[in-house]
Amino acid sequence: MTHCFNWKKLSISAALGFRWDGKKSQLFFQTRPDSYNAETLISFLEDLRRELRGRKVILIWDGLPAHKSKIMMAYLNSQRRWLEVVRLPGYAPDLNPVETLWSSLKGKDLSNLCRDRLSEIDAAVKKGLRRISRSRTLAFSFLKHTGLSF
Repeated sequence: MTHCFNWKKLSISAALGFRWDGKKSQLFFQTRPDSYNAETLISFLEDLRRELRGRKVILIWDGLPAHKSKIMMAYLNSQRRWLEVVRLPGYAPDLNPVETLWSSLKGKDLSNLCRDRLSEIDAAVKKGLRRISRSRTLAFSFLKHTGLSF
């Protein structure tokens, strides 16, 4: 059987938050058609800041080009009162807990998913991310998988 898709691309941005004492975690995510760029990632970070009500955050980031753009660097420099950025080494997805989150989402919620519309894919992604978010242990298992700790 051949399935002809009529959708192009869905991108997801996610942040796993861990409380300083390791007693609580939280998942923040956003989906959008097409790709993220510096401007849309800044919008995501602004939404994150509002959600966290300005609490201090240490953001562990990989080497995505939009993470290192001039626009992003200027934004990050202006947000130092609440946001500290730690860069992962190049080609180190095993140190990024969000990569394990993607594996969980793809392996359980999106495996063999064949839908006609991007909105259906978006709904399945959001349902899977809500599943992960409701778990008290999954986010911590993603962090443990990296070998990182509090």
